[in-house]
Amino acid sequence: MILHTLIDYETLRIIWWLLLGVLLIGFAVTDGFDLGTGALLPFVARTDTERRVVINSVGPVWEGNQVWLILGGGAIFAAWPPLYAVSFSGFYLAMFAILFALILRPVGFKYRSKRDSATWRSAWDWALFIGGFVPALIFGVAVGNVLQGVPFRLGSDLRIFYEGTTLFELLNPFALLCGLVSLSMLLMHGAAWLMLKTEGPVAERSRRYGSIAALATIVLFALGGLWLWAGIDGYRFTSEVITNGPSNPLAKSAEQASGVWFANYAAHPWTMAAPALGFAGAALAFLLMRAKREVPTILASALSILGIISTVGLAMFPFILPSSIDPRSSLTVWDASSSHLTLFIMLVVTLIFVPLIVAYTSWVYRVLWGKVDEKAIRDGQGHAY
Repeated sequence: MILHTLIDYETLRIIWWLLLGVLLIGFAVTDGFDLGTGALLPFVARTDTERRVVINSVGPVWEGNQVWLILGGGAIFAAWPPLYAVSFSGFYLAMFAILFALILRPVGFKYRSKRDSATWRSAWDWALFIGGFVPALIFGVAVGNVLQGVPFRLGSDLRIFYEGTTLFELLNPFALLCGLVSLSMLLMHGAAWLMLKTEGPVAERSRRYGSIAALATIVLFALGGLWLWAGIDGYRFTSEVITNGPSNPLAKSAEQASGVWFANYAAHPWTMAAPALGFAGAALAFLLMRAKREVPTILASALSILGIISTVGLAMFPFILPSSIDPRSSLTVWDASSSHLTLFIMLVVTLIFVPLIVAYTSWVYRVLWGKVDEKAIRDGQGHAY
């Protein structure tokens, strides 16, 4: 018996769809508070010492948190090659903007305190703000465009033709609303982290801004859902669904129709737990921030992120990248994956290494548990930045 046949192709495809969601959620929960912290930096910290406190709250962990982004990109490349090809080529200008912003972060961390100049340090503080604000916004904008469909088609030889024109096409009203949902969600998460890691005025300002972000997350998430229901067409199959066949998107037919993105929720009521968790987590984070409960606040914020991202994935299933100009070319869980053997080998590797990453990350957070000491910052002891 060939080993990889122990798990059938359909099951492996579902497993890798779930794993992709886990990696995206893992990135949003871990590196998300780094992005939120950067975007909050100029507002929650007034003095140079306070800003160094904020920077050092994420300084020891931000590099490790980006492992989830690398894992997510690697999973898309290896498990869903057509998805990687379309998204990374069609969204390349947006990707460059994200990469530029992410590059500003390590440079800002390393160079900010190299000169004792208020102008120099202020410039790098705003660079760190860009490094948090831009990715948090554009990741949401990308999700908004995926929900609407991406302008690509496949030739008869499965060659990809992307027919979008400019970056500004991506910045359409619905996508910008999704970007604001992402931004407010990560600002809430970043504020929860700062409450956990700082004291005094920084923690108090973080609580205030985080409370506003939590309420904004609830309102914007609700508006996004209403807009999606009333004004955005979804995608559905119009041919037989073959779940264990070869990966060929053109072997099916599909169409756009109104209200389709809510069909899974009607067919499987248990999926309503995802949007409910998105709302409940943000509401609970708001209440816990007002009550100054630090650890429960960041857990509630993480639950909200889990719910919001899961809401999108469950609504679209089995579509992962619909085509707005040729629905037949849309990529789905059933026709855009790597081979049966590839998915199996990747699953074995993942089951070995991901637990090691989680264990190591957990150990790092345990070792670094505690608040950033402002006195140690002033004395120049015990902190990197």
